[in-house]
Amino acid sequence: MVNKPLINVSALETALQTFADERDWQKFHSPKNLAMALTGEVGELVEIFQWQSEAESLAAATNPETAQAVRDELADVLLYLVRLSSVLGVDLNDAVVQKLRKNAEKYPQGDSTPKRN
Repeated sequence: MVNKPLINVSALETALQTFADERDWQKFHSPKNLAMALTGEVGELVEIFQWQSEAESLAAATNPETAQAVRDELADVLLYLVRLSSVLGVDLNDAVVQKLRKNAEKYPQGDSTPKRN
């Protein structure tokens, strides 16, 4: 399916490790704590969209009232996700490539019926 890397987060992993080391935060970065923090950040992202219409949600990243919050929360979600994968030793590129392969088998071309993962 895919031969070249789809994502490369090694520089971000290094930056996050340095950030944590400089603050002596490694002791707080257990998988449990990082997963809980990730969940909190996803909740903050969801909160932006709560009660919005479909049209408003589509414009959230360009609406001056919500655009910065959308960017901030997306960044927070990514930062915690990358940090969690790093602490667990999960290669995100490999995980993404494998999941795309599984999804391609589960959802063949031409099948427009959504299914649960």
